[in-house]
Amino acid sequence: MTTLTVPAVTQRTTEPVRRNLLRDIRIVMVRELKPVVRDPFSLLFGMVQPLIFLALFGPLLSGSLGGSLDGGVWQWFVPAILVMTTLFGTSATGANLLFEFQTGAHERMLVTPLSRSSLLIGRALKEMVPLFGQAVIVIAVMVPFGFDLHLDGAVVGLALLAVFGIGLGSFSYALAIAVRKQDWMFWMVQQTFLFPLMILSGMLLPLETGPGWMRAASKFNPLSYLVDAERTLFSGDVFSTTVLWGWVAALVTAAVGLTVGIRTMLRSAD
Repeated sequence: MTTLTVPAVTQRTTEPVRRNLLRDIRIVMVRELKPVVRDPFSLLFGMVQPLIFLALFGPLLSGSLGGSLDGGVWQWFVPAILVMTTLFGTSATGANLLFEFQTGAHERMLVTPLSRSSLLIGRALKEMVPLFGQAVIVIAVMVPFGFDLHLDGAVVGLALLAVFGIGLGSFSYALAIAVRKQDWMFWMVQQTFLFPLMILSGMLLPLETGPGWMRAASKFNPLSYLVDAERTLFSGDVFSTTVLWGWVAALVTAAVGLTVGIRTMLRSAD
C-alpha cells in the first residue's frame, strides 16, 4: 500500500499597501494638472474675469466708496477678487468629475490604492495651482496702481485660500456624485449657492450700510470671515483676531467638506 504525499501549499501573505497621503495627493494633483499644461489657454481665459472686475468695478468703488474704505479701494478690493477667483474655481471642481463619469475614469480611480481623501484634496489643490499663478499676476498688475503689497501677509493669505479651497472643492465633488445622472443639476445648485454667498460676504460691496437682516445673515456665512481675513492679511497684519476667525472658517469648511465628500464617494462605490 502506497501513501500519497500531498505537498504542503504555502500561502503567500500579501502585505497591505502602505498609503502615504502626501504621495497620493501628489499623484492625483499631477494627473489633474496634465490637461492644464497641454492647454495653457484655459489659464489665460481664467484671467479675464478678475481683470474685468478690477478694471470696471474697481473705479466705481473708488468713486463712490473710496474715501470710506480702510486702506483705500485697492487694498479692500484686490483681496476680495482673489477670494472670488478661488470661489469660482474650486466650486466648479465637480464639473470635471461629471465628464469622468461618462468615460469611466472615475470608477478606475476608485479601484486604485489611492486614499479617498487624496482624490478630493488633489483635485482641489489642482485648481489652486493656476489660481496661485493668477493671483501673482493680479497683484503684479495692481501694484503700479497703488496696491501696497505685504509679502508675508500675501503668502499666509494664499495658504488660507488653499485650505478653504480644499473644503469647497470637496463639496463640489460630493455634489457632482449626487447629481451624476442629471448633470445639469450641478450647475443649477452651484449657481444658486454661489451668488448669495458672494453678496453676503461683503466681497463686492461693504455690508455696513446694508439692511440689518443682511448683516445678521453674513455672520453665518463662512466666506465673510475669509474675506475679512484676506483683507487684513494683505494689509500686513498677520496676527489679528480677524485672521484667526478666517482660519477657523477655512478649517471648519475643509473638515466638513472632506467628511461629506468622502462619505458620498464611499456610498457611490457600493
